[in-house]
Amino acid sequence: MLKEITLGQYFPGSSVLHKMDPRMKIIMLTAFIVFIFCTKNFYSLGLIFFAVLAVIMFSGVSVRLYLKSVKAIIYIVFFTSILNLFYGTGEPIWSFWRLSVTQEGINTAIFVSVRIIAMVLISSSLTYTTTPTNLTDGIERLLKPLGVFHIKVHEIAMMMTIALRFIPTLLEETDKIMSAQKARGADFESGNFINRIKALIPILIPLFVSAFRRAYELAMAMESRCYHGGDGRTRMKVLKYSKYDLAAVLVSCAVFIGVIVCNIYFPKTIRIGM
Repeated sequence: MLKEITLGQYFPGSSVLHKMDPRMKIIMLTAFIVFIFCTKNFYSLGLIFFAVLAVIMFSGVSVRLYLKSVKAIIYIVFFTSILNLFYGTGEPIWSFWRLSVTQEGINTAIFVSVRIIAMVLISSSLTYTTTPTNLTDGIERLLKPLGVFHIKVHEIAMMMTIALRFIPTLLEETDKIMSAQKARGADFESGNFINRIKALIPILIPLFVSAFRRAYELAMAMESRCYHGGDGRTRMKVLKYSKYDLAAVLVSCAVFIGVIVCNIYFPKTIRIGM
């Protein structure tokens, strides 16, 4: 299961998304998440999901990798859907004790599930097509106005990128530790809930030790290369907007207008419980 998680990984390519400015990709990601929460019916949500599929197609990354990113949160989607399934009014289709399932509850469960999947897919497209260096530069440039308040923007951007970059590394380390413990006879699947929690201790302790060791080694490597923050630093590649970024803005505006039109002409809303 841990090997299926692809969050934070970068896959080289020459697609349209790879050529876009990282600042524009971050802005577009934020805009799409806002668009997703602006949807009020299945028509506007369908338009957003179609746009997400178009982004996946233009990213040049295998669809299988996007499916892996969804697989990693499938339990969250399932749990959220179950909760929303019982949130609705109308004639009950099925009822047990105080719980009842209605047509509105089914619609809400499907609506919320599609929302979560769309957000995961569009978020994955950012890390799949953006190098950690470009992602750091993009975040730093977008947060640069905060420097007026003496906020160390470069350090914040660096920490965010390093944290995102080390997610796959820590997951790989966890998988290795689990395999080593299983080879020594450890059992992580049998027993009650308390026993399973106790069985995780032999995994968590070496994982924390490994994480602190990697952090120390990274800090030493950065200091040995005379890294002292973002003051006075230059960049080998200067970020510039291109025609692909302009096209992305125009398409995003068209999608947002489409969402508003769908919300106006198809006013039936979905009540969201979660």
